[in-house]
Amino acid sequence: MRPFTLNYALPRALPVTVTPYRFDALRQLNVLPDGRPAVADRALLRAVGTTTSTAGSQTHFDD
Repeated sequence: MRPFTLNYALPRALPVTVTPYRFDALRQLNVLPDGRPAVADRALLRAVGTTTSTAGSQTHFDD
C-alpha cells in the first residue's frame, strides 16, 4: 500500500522546454538562431518574460 502523502511528496517530471535563443560567449548576450540579439524580438520577450543569461549572475539582463 502506498501512503497518501507520497502522491504529493515525490517530484513530478519537469516539462520539456525549448529555449529559442542561445548564449553567445563572444558577444556576451543571448542571440536568436539568425544572430540577432534575443532582446530585439518583442514577441519572444512577451512569451518568456526575460532573456536572463544562465552564464553569469542571475540578476543581470542582456539588454
